[in-house]
Amino acid sequence: MARPTIADIARRVGVSKGAVSFALNGRPGVSEATRARILRVAEEMNWRPHTAARALGGARAGAVGLVIARPARTLGVEPFFAQLLSGLQAGLSAQSVALELLVVEDTEAEIEVYRRWASEHRVDGFVLVDLKVRDPRVDVIEELAVPSVVLGGPGGHGSLSSVWADDREAMLSIADYLAALGHRRVAHVAGLPAFRHTQRRMRALRDSARRLGLAEVVSLPTDFTDAEGAATTRMLLSRPERPTAIVYDNDLMAVAGLGVAGEMGVAVPGELSIVAFDDSVLTRIVHPALTSLSRDTFALGGEVAEEILAIIADPARRGDRKTQTPRLIVRESTAPAP
Repeated sequence: MARPTIADIARRVGVSKGAVSFALNGRPGVSEATRARILRVAEEMNWRPHTAARALGGARAGAVGLVIARPARTLGVEPFFAQLLSGLQAGLSAQSVALELLVVEDTEAEIEVYRRWASEHRVDGFVLVDLKVRDPRVDVIEELAVPSVVLGGPGGHGSLSSVWADDREAMLSIADYLAALGHRRVAHVAGLPAFRHTQRRMRALRDSARRLGLAEVVSLPTDFTDAEGAATTRMLLSRPERPTAIVYDNDLMAVAGLGVAGEMGVAVPGELSIVAFDDSVLTRIVHPALTSLSRDTFALGGEVAEEILAIIADPARRGDRKTQTPRLIVRESTAPAP
């Protein structure tokens, strides 16, 4: 069924389109009786203001768009995104701004959503996550000229503003700690290799191998799921020269890896040390509790909300906000190398 228009309401009530416009926008020019009749008919017809027409009048949509190109199944169990979305929505809600969220399967579909929402003036700005190497989304968003913030950096986001944490420095702190415990064979169960933060973590670990004299380091990309985290751990622990420490790019994979170690009879931390990257509640409810890089992901979402609202208010604003580097919280899953 086609969207009802002001002309449809005018025909139903028997008045001019101008009178309907006055009534719907609360402007003088019609009697109160006529205004009430117009509003009643508009409600009966389920009329809603057209976002593009509203934008032409200078009104805002009152929403920020976030499109995530990951399988919805994995997002449902990913603690990082749950906390990020909570913090982002809380920050936006404080200013009566909604979060328009859509999960799609790939980057091409994500870009199509940006173009459609921009043409419909459906949102006032975008938040981009999962910054990629040579990210095609950046050029598209710059072309659309919609206020936007990238969660990720430094660099690789063109003229767009960003909020980011130093993944390289975080990984270096893990490598230093494990080397101090005597570990010389370290594995990294990484995320998707197309992501810039995955690449930064992998490079940091490779650089640490030379700097710290580690005998062997290996980074194995996955899709962040517990299934791939478990499968990769099983493969690593089946090697003749298995690693004495494994670093996981999210808590879900770390917990899965801990389960595999138990299944294979590999003692944690006696024979294998485990480090996770997000420090969600998962790291504290398993046994042994997991050593993890800790950051306030809810607060990170709030900082992203603050930045996008500032850019919407002042589109000329540009920023590159570095947040606090995650700090290592040592728990029972790490010990000196066997």
